[in-house]
Amino acid sequence: MVKRTTFTDAECPVARSLDAIGDWWSLLIVRDAFDGIRRFGEFQRSLGMAKNILSARLRSLVAHGIFEVVPASDGSAYQEYVLTEKGQGLFTLIIGLRQWGEAFFFEAGEPHSRMVDREKGQPIRLLELRSEDGRLLGPEDCRRIAVE
Repeated sequence: MVKRTTFTDAECPVARSLDAIGDWWSLLIVRDAFDGIRRFGEFQRSLGMAKNILSARLRSLVAHGIFEVVPASDGSAYQEYVLTEKGQGLFTLIIGLRQWGEAFFFEAGEPHSRMVDREKGQPIRLLELRSEDGRLLGPEDCRRIAVE
């Protein structure tokens, strides 16, 4: 088996983040958790993934502090996977991927799911990157610097 490269000590925050996420299955697991899924069997049914792969991904997400395992909320003998504060921090990333997908991977009028504001039922506004003074920023407006 090929040894996976690790970016645990990388200087780049993107590399370290991807090291924790691991792969696209992990992001789909997190997406489902935001939709209210908490149990192993529910994740397996929703994603249709092999149990051994799901088990490995959940173990990794727990080890990276993205999920925590808690007793089942209904008092049964089951366990549930609950997003931690670190896991909740992935919400903006999931929304960004969703909006990017809506913009570039669906034909006009093609059916797909949509994220709406729970209270008002209105579509959520597109994410924007803004400077501290409120200016809208694009890639040409940003640069990476080292932080000591």
